[in-house]
Amino acid sequence: MNVPDFRKTNPQAFPVLNETQIAAIAEFAQRKSYASGDVLYRAGEKEFKFYVIERGAIDIFDRSSGEPRLLVTLQPGEFTGDLANLTGRPSNIDAIATGNTDVYEIGEPDLRNIIGKRPGLSDLILLTFIVRAQALKDSEDFTGLRVIGTRFSPDAFRLRDFLAKNQVLYTFFDVKTDTAQAQSLLAAFQLSESDLPVVGYGQDWLLKNPSNDELAAHIGIKQKFATDNVVDVAIVGGGPAGLAAAVYGASEGLHTIVLEQIATGGQAGTSSRIENYLGFPTGLSGAELARRATLQAEKFGARFSVPSQATELRFADNMSVLHLANGEQVRAKALIIASGADYRRLEVEGRERFDGAGVYYAATPMEAQMCSGEAVVVVGGGNSAGQACLFLAESARKVVLLVRGRDLGQNMSDYLVQRLLEAKNIELLMETEISTMLGDGHLEEVELKNNQSGERRAIKVGGVFSFIGAIPRTAWLPKEIETDAKGFIKTGSRISSSTQWAKGRAPFYLETSRAGIFAAGDVRSDSVKRVGSAVGEGAMAVQFVHEYLKELRNSAKD
Repeated sequence: MNVPDFRKTNPQAFPVLNETQIAAIAEFAQRKSYASGDVLYRAGEKEFKFYVIERGAIDIFDRSSGEPRLLVTLQPGEFTGDLANLTGRPSNIDAIATGNTDVYEIGEPDLRNIIGKRPGLSDLILLTFIVRAQALKDSEDFTGLRVIGTRFSPDAFRLRDFLAKNQVLYTFFDVKTDTAQAQSLLAAFQLSESDLPVVGYGQDWLLKNPSNDELAAHIGIKQKFATDNVVDVAIVGGGPAGLAAAVYGASEGLHTIVLEQIATGGQAGTSSRIENYLGFPTGLSGAELARRATLQAEKFGARFSVPSQATELRFADNMSVLHLANGEQVRAKALIIASGADYRRLEVEGRERFDGAGVYYAATPMEAQMCSGEAVVVVGGGNSAGQACLFLAESARKVVLLVRGRDLGQNMSDYLVQRLLEAKNIELLMETEISTMLGDGHLEEVELKNNQSGERRAIKVGGVFSFIGAIPRTAWLPKEIETDAKGFIKTGSRISSSTQWAKGRAPFYLETSRAGIFAAGDVRSDSVKRVGSAVGEGAMAVQFVHEYLKELRNSAKD
């Protein structure tokens, strides 16, 4: 990609600030001068600055493919930066002065001040950041991180899945199909296929089969926070409910932290297309909804820690003390549990060896590409299964939907049912399950059984996608948090009359059996399993948090 093409195809990525806007920027900035060749920041560097060019120019380079490649040269009035400036993540690119250059330099706290206090500039900067992120994602020449492995390696799939869900740009090199490129990379790092999978950036660094935690720490998406500080509200879970709570909590001045064990978005984040969410008549993907909501929460000052898995909840001095898998602790005055639920694993003998190697629990562009041109099976009767079928049908040769029950419309929205019935390459099989899975190293064939007639049928498949049932993420909770028979959290009037309640009032609608601890979204007993209702509950929970914190302040005065 040459410089003129990048500008031409992404004009919104390079706005020029006018004198009034630059004057507003100058109130928060320091003027700095750089000589030609001076490095302002490099890829991988965290807490890098935001620069507005007063005089001179800045070259933006990409080194992810190994050799420096000029993306664009920024001119006076233009500015550097992308979403990483706000999220605390490292830069994807290098910024180098070309010629003697004068700039306005702004750190993250002051950039947040500009976004919070200058609405016009805020909109322009955020829109530019979003466009730049999309431009890099759409660029065929931008490599980002490099993941080298094989298509059916569960660990390679885990790493790719983790990066994709966390909006980290990467390129996958399959040693079985991208032979020349992959072998060249292995030779450059003196590796063999037994070392796979590996993740690296250019010639800078490489990790051999890292855990998600190790990878997150190395690439800078794992946020550090002071464990000795007390936050106003901790939110466990970054799905729609948790994201809504983060937006409303942070925007109303609460010191807010979100702990998410995999990636923001939750189950909704894996949906290829959501069409019944208010305000989006043409629909949007779950990943896009999660990205926008995360940015919105970060704009107001919410902090995200990913991956951070809560393993235990204790109580001390009227506070919730969250113990995390990595040994860290978080102390919070109020707690919102929005940890959601996981899809149940298929109860088919031998299925475990195909997880990540033909059996998947999300239908995203990554899985669709892996199964392109092949037949696939989707298991489930809810909206997620219906959305997955329609999405996969765009690239798969054939999609077979298996439903245990007799009525497809019992748990699925009518608009999805009608589209499934009209689709030419989607076959519906009611009262049918998978009885057997076969394959050598990866899933190749499944046997289907009709539970009514007993008829069996074998089909070759490129993948099986499971969207059945839901298991709440509540195993880490203590007995003080009451749950129903299935493990979902009881709130408000659903709490048993025998439960001890010491506040001298009835629990709030979303409050659990422990005062100051609230539940929202899919993890809550009897919740409506829809994105819109989860968002509403997350926002509502913040109002109850305010009421509870007011009680704490009043009791402290007495």
